[in-house]
Amino acid sequence: MSTPTVTTGPLRRVPVQGRSVARVQRMLDACAELVDEVGYEGLTTTLLAERAEVAIGSVYQFFPDKRAIVQALAMRNMDAYLQGLSDRFGSETFAHWWDGVDAAIDIFIQMHRSVPGFRTLHFGDVVDVHLLDIERDNNAVIAERLAELLVDQFQLMDRARLRFSLEISVEAADALIKLAFRRDQNGDESVLTEAKALIREYLHRAVTN
Repeated sequence: MSTPTVTTGPLRRVPVQGRSVARVQRMLDACAELVDEVGYEGLTTTLLAERAEVAIGSVYQFFPDKRAIVQALAMRNMDAYLQGLSDRFGSETFAHWWDGVDAAIDIFIQMHRSVPGFRTLHFGDVVDVHLLDIERDNNAVIAERLAELLVDQFQLMDRARLRFSLEISVEAADALIKLAFRRDQNGDESVLTEAKALIREYLHRAVTN
């Protein structure tokens, strides 16, 4: 998976020089660690500056508040998720497009297990269900990007039914994966298996080529 880029969305000032880019990435890494340790409510810019080993002024140079920092982290997570999925689509051959959805679920599960802060933050719902886009739910943004990848990879018809079904699938998978990780810190395999089976069966019934 390629190194995530610094998102420009919530930044007060876009880093240009290499040192500035590295400093912002360090802040986002610190944010990821801290939301796992103390949650969003316990996160402060002072704690973040200490963990990232930067001056508090450096934090405010790039971010107006802690919400903006978490928003940037959620966007970085989304970029990493979509890049991972794109890489997998490029390296594997799937028998059917809903096998691609299976891969999307696998990557989401793996990020829960391996990416600091992701299990707590996901794509930002803990802060705001519109953290990625002011007009749409976070999961709706993910579903739309997933639809774009599937249409491109499998030459599907980009129709409203597909997008609606993927929105339902993303919501259902998100809820069941959260349940799996509440039951077991590594994700309850029985719940994860049922989640994938449920989504596959739903898509098979709901959308036909």
